[in-house]
Amino acid sequence: MPNMDTPTSSEKPQVQEYVYQLAGVDTTLFAACYSGLYRSDDGGQTWQTAYASLKLSEPLPTMAVAVSPAFDHDSRVFAGLSGGILRSLNDGRIWESVTLPPPPPVVSAVALSPDFEKDGIVFAATMEDGVLFSSDRGGRFTAWNFGLLDLNIFSLAVSPNFAEDETVFVGAQTSIFRSTNGGRAWREVDLPAGYDAVLSLVLSPDFAQDGTLLAGTEMQGLWLSADRGKSWEQLGKHLFTEAVNAVYLSPDFSAYPEILALHGGTLNHSADCGNTWTPWREAILADQDVTTVLAPEGFGPGALVLVGLADGNILRLD
Repeated sequence: MPNMDTPTSSEKPQVQEYVYQLAGVDTTLFAACYSGLYRSDDGGQTWQTAYASLKLSEPLPTMAVAVSPAFDHDSRVFAGLSGGILRSLNDGRIWESVTLPPPPPVVSAVALSPDFEKDGIVFAATMEDGVLFSSDRGGRFTAWNFGLLDLNIFSLAVSPNFAEDETVFVGAQTSIFRSTNGGRAWREVDLPAGYDAVLSLVLSPDFAQDGTLLAGTEMQGLWLSADRGKSWEQLGKHLFTEAVNAVYLSPDFSAYPEILALHGGTLNHSADCGNTWTPWREAILADQDVTTVLAPEGFGPGALVLVGLADGNILRLD
């Protein structure tokens, strides 16, 4: 493996594009890009198109990707598009369109229930059409927007304890909305940022115990709640002056409260739950325009981290 200070640019076809999202389990990874969906079977060292079976004549922009949490024996993959959702039942090799309510939506995010193997629940966030819900493993989706006052959804986060608390949050163009009954009804969350787009949401892995969630906004910085969204404090008030497009937490957040925030194309790291911040891997990423990160093992030395860039490259850091 390369030294953690020496990134490798994986062998993905180079076109003028953009990496929207990275997802995967173990060494099987997917990259949602402007030119389509790519797959790696070697932990991000090499990449191939995942849409080969579709025999496309032009790029198929893919904004979101999600994989089954039980991927080792339930290898479903979902791809969110401008105009639909594709589903694969065999780890991204063969694809099928799923049934969505009209008109064809722009899908901005897809999230599966942590208990997907048992409940088969999938959520999809859309621009202009709110939240779509499926309980049959993504075979058919319906709109679940009761109480959702803003249908322009940028971000989506499902509680790690969803089987018990049925809690889901969505970040909309003007606010955050929360459901505590599995998405059947929504209620607005009072975020002090005002009517600002909530571009990113993340829940603590120990949300059931600590009630912690973070919200990244377009113009009002980064916010943290430790009581399931009832009250908020702003983090890095003078640091986050541009859009906070993504927020990532360490897998063992309760013991190591590390936060990685994607802010204006750069990454900032906090090891103390947002009290202090430093640039992350600045020597490597100083001249890069970062768009997304996948860090299943956390952000420490030796941990595998994949970084997607605005030029279509994917850097593997370990």
